[in-house]
Amino acid sequence: MISRRLFAALALTAVVATACGTGDGPDTAVRADGTVDLSRVTLHIGDQKGTGLQALLDAAGELKSIPYKIEWSQYNSGPPMLEAINAGAVDFGGVGNSPPVFAAAAKSAIKIVSSYRAGTEGQAVLVPKDSPLRTATDLRGKKIAVTKGSSAHHQLLSVLTKNGLSFTDIQPQYLQPADALAALTTGRVDAWAIWDPYTAQGQQQSGARILVDGTGYVNGDSFYVASAKALGSKSRTAAIRDLAARIQRAHTWVNGHLDDWATTYAQTSGLPREVTEVAVKRSRYQDHPLDPATVAGEQQVADLFAAAGLIPNKVTISDYVDTRFNDLFPTP
Repeated sequence: MISRRLFAALALTAVVATACGTGDGPDTAVRADGTVDLSRVTLHIGDQKGTGLQALLDAAGELKSIPYKIEWSQYNSGPPMLEAINAGAVDFGGVGNSPPVFAAAAKSAIKIVSSYRAGTEGQAVLVPKDSPLRTATDLRGKKIAVTKGSSAHHQLLSVLTKNGLSFTDIQPQYLQPADALAALTTGRVDAWAIWDPYTAQGQQQSGARILVDGTGYVNGDSFYVASAKALGSKSRTAAIRDLAARIQRAHTWVNGHLDDWATTYAQTSGLPREVTEVAVKRSRYQDHPLDPATVAGEQQVADLFAAAGLIPNKVTISDYVDTRFNDLFPTP
């Protein structure tokens, strides 16, 4: 069970961050006629190795003409990024399906503002190549590395639930990706629930085997999240709208240039080309609006965590969704 004291502390942080954001003074990038001077806007954007947003935008040529300034911050996974977004230190960032659920349970000051699908094969439970584990039911009683509050956390929970197991039937080892890979390769854990490109890294560098991937267990949705504070600013909201459109164009570029993107991604992430090639080719992007089906899918993720006792209370995902940018995205 996750600590209620932890969630109470995070909830207090959310309240404090929101209160601190109310006295920032006038939005100096808004002209007298109500238009926005984007050259006076700075966006603080979170990025992580698993998404490579900065590299993706650069490779697609979308960073060349941005009229506002960007300050980038790097994170190992989605949960710490959303902590920074909640605190107002970061305006915007991309995460998987689980971090918004944990942030919502902590009553964080965040809003989901756009969504995309990128395949399910890269969401996987890995085991060492010589592991005796052959089916999902073999995970009973095993030590499984997973990043708490990550998309892999949900994928693992979904795999267990659909195979008649509960989270209490395993021994979760809450580790960030780099530590989890080391634990798997040294035999300190029996399995590792993870997402690409780390799935591909485990396969290519240690010969790890996919025990079960996300197909049939997760829908592949990921999200871009903004701070409530940033969305309360007319100028930063205008910059986020422009950025969301650039991300969609960059996703389209990647889908048509998989080899080029794999090469660039290897250069910028430090991962071997054979790793990024595997990850990229099973992660084609499909942008879509935050429609009722998408919100309902994320609600199912939240309900599964609540039923398992991994968050202390049920959450209403629609309270943490902002659909003002839906017009940018094609209807599936």
